Amino acid sequence: MKKQGFIEGTMVGTIATIICKVLGLLYVIPFRAIVGAQGGALYGYGYNIYMVFLSLATSGIPIAMSKIISEYNTMEMHYAKNRAYKIGSRLIVGLGFISFLVVFIFARSLAYLIIGDNLGGNTIEGVTLVIRVVSTALLIVPIQSVKKGYLQGHKYMTVPQSANVIEQVVRVIVIIFGSYITYKVLHRSLDLSVSVAVFGATLGAIVSYSFISIMMNKNKEKFNVDTKAIKEEKKLTDKVILKKIVMYALPFILIDLIKSAYNTIDMFTVVRTMTNMGFDINLAEEVLADLTTWGSKLNMIVTSLVVGLSAALVPNIMSSFVKKDYKDVNKKINQSLEILLISAIPLTLGLSFMGDAIWTVFYGTDPLGATIFKVQIFTALTLTFHSVLIDATQTLNDSKMSIGMLLLSFVLKTILNIPSMYLFKMMGLEPYYGTVAVTLLTQGMVIVVLLYDLYKKFSVNYSKSFTVLWKTILANLIMFIVLYILKLFIPFNDLGRGLSLVMVIVYGGVGVFIYLITTIRLHIYDDIFSEKAKNEILKKLHIKG
Repeated sequence: MKKQGFIEGTMVGTIATIICKVLGLLYVIPFRAIVGAQGGALYGYGYNIYMVFLSLATSGIPIAMSKIISEYNTMEMHYAKNRAYKIGSRLIVGLGFISFLVVFIFARSLAYLIIGDNLGGNTIEGVTLVIRVVSTALLIVPIQSVKKGYLQGHKYMTVPQSANVIEQVVRVIVIIFGSYITYKVLHRSLDLSVSVAVFGATLGAIVSYSFISIMMNKNKEKFNVDTKAIKEEKKLTDKVILKKIVMYALPFILIDLIKSAYNTIDMFTVVRTMTNMGFDINLAEEVLADLTTWGSKLNMIVTSLVVGLSAALVPNIMSSFVKKDYKDVNKKINQSLEILLISAIPLTLGLSFMGDAIWTVFYGTDPLGATIFKVQIFTALTLTFHSVLIDATQTLNDSKMSIGMLLLSFVLKTILNIPSMYLFKMMGLEPYYGTVAVTLLTQGMVIVVLLYDLYKKFSVNYSKSFTVLWKTILANLIMFIVLYILKLFIPFNDLGRGLSLVMVIVYGGVGVFIYLITTIRLHIYDDIFSEKAKNEILKKLHIKG
């Protein structure tokens, strides 16, 4: 195994994440064809509940582990580092088991909260079964994730990210072939077929965990596992280390728990609100599936950028923060924002512009889904900046601000979601636009406040990032004008899946070409990367400088 620096670590994480997200995107094409809109809604019910409890069980400790390992490594306290790993592992196994029991036992109550007494769509029994099956992943994923945090804390990014790819491959295979064989070949119920699909999360985690364990055993000499305790480490009792893990983990647990709970608000409100307005239950479930299952899969094209970035950002910022190198902290935060600016903005605009064709490629002709997606994709843009700023703020030990802002956005989303749907209906617009608008509003508010907080408390200077922003806006404007002119001559609406794919390739190729040429002419990459970093990237891509 080889350690990776910030830029290289970001590249490794981003590439692996993109592979995972591509797999996650591709499987929805056959999966939707197999289970339909109702099956998609059922899948979303179970998976979103699972993600909430997964956050409760795992989110904080792996990130805390990455943070502690990076801190102790910087201080050359290898004995304490490995003790922290063992204590964290025991703690997370216990949390995972408790979460599994809670979800499994109360699955029926959760199912009732989601769909209530509505008839004609998914049933209480079906939702209960899916929730219970996916809950088994809570027995494996926690310990697997703490191993990833341990490796990332050492700045070994390749193995954890490779494990993510392996996990996704196994999961996708189970989702597609499992649901197809169960539903189309054996002709079993939709409930059972979707249950088999969600069990892919458990099988994927088992295979991924095995891979990480094998790689760690092969390279155990690199972790200084036999190092004796130095004088400073002897003062660190198990109780002290446990307290440190909990103190580091608790804010991250709260952060991810609030994030996951935030994502379930639509699930608990959209169907009930739309049926109360007089909409058919099947239409309401289709809208919800488009928002939380099918649309969110396409949103991953944008949000995947932030996963690899954050995995590299946390240990690197922590290392600089421990050394009190605030200049480097400033640099890393700005680099993260600038990387998102030049990548997330054009991706979002391009996906929205080609929304009809992209939706058709993945899901077939569906005007309702495409219309929702073209607006909803902008929530992916705000989410990328929102997530990176939360991670940066939390890593710098400003828990009060990061948790406070997330909690406020969650409360506002909870309060405003249903009224906004009624408001948009009164305005003559579709009610589901209301929930998208509230998401953009609450996430945008968090971004603005956290940018100001980092500026005030850590003197983060955004002047370079603002320069990149204006250049990016100009490049996107030029790209958009060219694509709009192209659309006047080659429209892509009301086409079949094959022709829509051709149009996506043509428009995507033209858009990327225009954007790259414009950004190079504007010297955007010179503003972000040093000459050394650019040469590293070109070397990794096997391109001569």
